[in-house]
Amino acid sequence: MSLRVLLTGITGFLGSHLATELLNKGHEIVALKRKLSPMTRVSSKFSNLSLQNLEETDLSELFYGYKQFDAVIHTATCYGRNGEDSCQILEANLLFPLKLMQASADANVGLFVNTDTALDEYLNPYSLSKVQFTDWGRYFARKRKIQFVNLKLEHFYGTGDDNSKFTAHVINSCLANVPELDLTLGEQKRDFIHIDDIVSAYSLILEKRSALEDWFLEFEVGSGTAVTIRQFVETVHNLTASNTRLNFGALPYRFGETMFSQANTEALRALGWHCHYELLEGLQLIIQRSKQ
Repeated sequence: MSLRVLLTGITGFLGSHLATELLNKGHEIVALKRKLSPMTRVSSKFSNLSLQNLEETDLSELFYGYKQFDAVIHTATCYGRNGEDSCQILEANLLFPLKLMQASADANVGLFVNTDTALDEYLNPYSLSKVQFTDWGRYFARKRKIQFVNLKLEHFYGTGDDNSKFTAHVINSCLANVPELDLTLGEQKRDFIHIDDIVSAYSLILEKRSALEDWFLEFEVGSGTAVTIRQFVETVHNLTASNTRLNFGALPYRFGETMFSQANTEALRALGWHCHYELLEGLQLIIQRSKQ
């Protein structure tokens, strides 16, 4: 069954992969993007895709200018990696999606799928703002304004990610044989998951939406296995046969660093989801594609 979906974040790593998957499945997508966002990840081959600039769009008119949206999927985010201050991060990660969710509820959209993080809420302004919006989603759901599905994502990776991301930075550095790579001791354990497995979770939520009975639902999305940062880096280093010198311990841990993070995927697996890529296989795929 073809669905009409409003998607944010299509120019980003996650959003672009998700858009490709949904369009390939025959769904119609209206994508809300910032006017100056680079379009390098957005394919022009899809006829069932409509792009709307956020700065030129009235949300109320957007919802009533199209036939009823079946769902809103919110993947847009601001990490604060480009010098944004706390107020700018709050505007992007709390105030904007709150306006979007209010407009969705007013237009009687049945489902709002949110992208959350598994990071500790007090680690940085990004993680705090994500948790704060989830609380608003919980409030809207309790008031039965809209069904809110919260996806708490672990450390995802894949071909074409931003070099500002830890996984991409490590892979690209090793492939380029940079002389040295400064790292923490790497004792933190993380749950790394391939982008294709992340996307399949979103797709499944849409597919199973009629079976989701509660107004607020939360799913942890990860491989279900945690490895140390050091193991991850050393695996990449070995797979790329890199000459890069790994300086473990050269960097301090961040204040409030999470030392263990691992998804409990039981609820998601109960819907029929499973992780296709183990870490080694996923990394081999990325490295192979990077060399093509």
